[in-house]
Amino acid sequence: MEVTATAYNSLPAQTSKIHPNITAWGDSLAPGMKVIAVSRDLIPLGLDHNTPVKLQGDSTTYIVKDKMNPKWTNRIDIYMGEDKERALEWGRKKITIHFRVRKDSTKIE
Repeated sequence: MEVTATAYNSLPAQTSKIHPNITAWGDSLAPGMKVIAVSRDLIPLGLDHNTPVKLQGDSTTYIVKDKMNPKWTNRIDIYMGEDKERALEWGRKKITIHFRVRKDSTKIE
């Protein structure tokens, strides 16, 4: 699946001002975790909470732990801890992602 990929940090200006290290699904984030947030339109397609995801060209497995603001579509956000410079260097890219739809996913057949 091709998506737009950006990067984000657990900073109050980018997440919650009160709990910047807590995801929209209630998971705790810490620097070094391999986590992505997904736009909400991707959830019914199988990119649900705790889904493992591979980015083309990267051997790392990321886990879906966060949801993006409803204004975004067809997008993932890669968690980069508190390293704002690294997130800015990533920028915005079109990439292909790979994942398996889990049996307990919210995907509607």
